[in-house]
Amino acid sequence: FQLMLHDEPGVLSAILACFARWHANILTINQTIPTGGCALVTITAETEELKIALEDLLADLRATGGVVRAEVLAG
Repeated sequence: FQLMLHDEPGVLSAILACFARWHANILTINQTIPTGGCALVTITAETEELKIALEDLLADLRATGGVVRAEVLAG
């Protein structure tokens, strides 16, 4: 997953809670240094145990406060 997030306290935490809520297993998290108030975050996750459709997970991520963009890079 690749997300563009506002550089604000709690945004990444809310994203991780979203993954946990739907039973995605986080493998890696990589973040760029924020510039212009935003940071690019790449998250690798196992989704075999996902309790929601992948498209619905993306919609949930996009609806999370502080998310500018969310997309699946591979899946």
